[in-house]
Amino acid sequence: MDIYLIRHTQTDTPKGLCYGQSDVKLAENFLDDAQDILKKLNLPLFKGGRRDFIFSSPLSRCTHLADLIGDEVISDARLLEVNFGDWENEPFADIEAEVLTHWTENFVTHSPPNGESFTELCQRVESFWHDVIQLKSERVFIVTHAGVIRALLAVILQLPPANAFQFRVDCGSIHKLRYANNYTYIEFLNL
Repeated sequence: MDIYLIRHTQTDTPKGLCYGQSDVKLAENFLDDAQDILKKLNLPLFKGGRRDFIFSSPLSRCTHLADLIGDEVISDARLLEVNFGDWENEPFADIEAEVLTHWTENFVTHSPPNGESFTELCQRVESFWHDVIQLKSERVFIVTHAGVIRALLAVILQLPPANAFQFRVDCGSIHKLRYANNYTYIEFLNL
């Protein structure tokens, strides 16, 4: 089974805004970026075709792209970006420096106020991953966020969660995995 992890395209947000689970707008060039992604996937920009599974974070920055990949998109809350809690939609520059520093040095085990830690995100996506590898399909497309892709890679490779941030995950990037015989192969990252 081929599994494609796809990060949403660029958003129309101010630089430095904390927006993990906030539903923000996509940049004006969304359709151009989406067509580039579809070309990389070698998929036409129309509906129909063979039965594949398409999963998406419920946030519109993911669902818009997932809808272009195919007709039957399955929205799954386990694919939401990390929850920044009280920091959602706040500029990082407005968060008390000492509090932000403490979190950045301990983000794996500590969460923002009323949010979740990276370890909690890893646990959430691990549950999703176990469901995916049970599917009977040739291809699975997962449209989601950078944090989720990093967490999935950490889970799959059994890495310490902090090491997941060694993976580069650009906006609009594709990461291809191959699952066969109870083993996951990485075919490419950050295309």
